[in-house]
Amino acid sequence: MSITRNSQTPARYARDPFTFARDLFGWDPFYDGRGAAAAFNPHFEVKETADRFVVRADLPGVEEKDVDVSLHNGVLSITGTRGSEQRQEGEAYYVHERQFGAFSRSFALPDTADGEKVEASLTTGVLTVTIGKRTEAKPRKIAFKKA
Repeated sequence: MSITRNSQTPARYARDPFTFARDLFGWDPFYDGRGAAAAFNPHFEVKETADRFVVRADLPGVEEKDVDVSLHNGVLSITGTRGSEQRQEGEAYYVHERQFGAFSRSFALPDTADGEKVEASLTTGVLTVTIGKRTEAKPRKIAFKKA
């Protein structure tokens, strides 16, 4: 069975059920209808390991000085700007799909996150923020007491 274009559920939603949510929450009211959105909207990845939380974002063309990472009351906020290139006299653009502008994302951290153990780095266009876990939050094996 194949899903056709006229189906109620497009094929891309059948392959990945979260695609619909990303499309819905990524809706841009300033979309220009030509295949390019008006603002830069980087993609984020948040994961948890045994000893920390890791937040990554693709920020190609963004410099460290243009990104702000802050943590306040258990909320990690990442804001920044990717500036547009100056158009020169006599240049003609046939396709202009690159996005520029300001962006902002916030993530509520769980109580197990340690706000004192936060590090951020921006390497080859990828922002990586690591937040350590509190030591009491890590699981530990409890030994039985001999009676």
